[in-house]
Amino acid sequence: MNKITILLILVTVLFSCKKDNNSRFDAVDKQTDLVKNTEKDKKSNRNIDKSIYTKYVYTNSKDKSLIVQNSLPKGGIKYTDPKGKEYIYAIFWTRIINETDDSIELKINFPIDSYEIPTLRGKYYKTLIPSDTMTIQKIPFFNYGLTNLEPFFDKNIDKPSSLNRIIKPKESTAFYVVVFRLIGGDQYGVLRTELSLKGQNLFYKIRDKEILCGNIEIK
Repeated sequence: MNKITILLILVTVLFSCKKDNNSRFDAVDKQTDLVKNTEKDKKSNRNIDKSIYTKYVYTNSKDKSLIVQNSLPKGGIKYTDPKGKEYIYAIFWTRIINETDDSIELKINFPIDSYEIPTLRGKYYKTLIPSDTMTIQKIPFFNYGLTNLEPFFDKNIDKPSSLNRIIKPKESTAFYVVVFRLIGGDQYGVLRTELSLKGQNLFYKIRDKEILCGNIEIK
């Protein structure tokens, strides 16, 4: 093996390692308070602070962060689907802040399946992602500003749900998740959900049920 061949192999290995390191994120913090904000954003962020359930901060090899904020619920409203099934639903939102130097592609897919909660045997939940874009200005509104829900539910309650967005460097995006539970039996306290990242895989947690729901890709 000549010197040029060896050099090419070393360059390829080094480039691959660098790409892999930059595309991985490690969780360094989980908290319920917020990142530092500019004076301009303080008023809006007081509303955010009251609505957040959890916040995850992830860093890559360049010490740049990806932040995931998960909201508390709004709703607890009844809905009857076209087949006569009765549900209670709640509205949540998740905001992803990209503080890295790269664009990130967000891919989320929820199947049609309902999810049984391990600690609540016989209790099933299902999820839908409306196409509406959530903004922090909508936080004070009823259902976080999500409207015209019943026509959307009627059309999509028995369909898979997905989301695909590009988050540019130093920008953010937020989206809604609607969580349904079939009515029946006792009520089991307040519902909590959250999105988190493991490597490049995304997981959505409903109570103690964790669901692999998608991934991120560094562009």
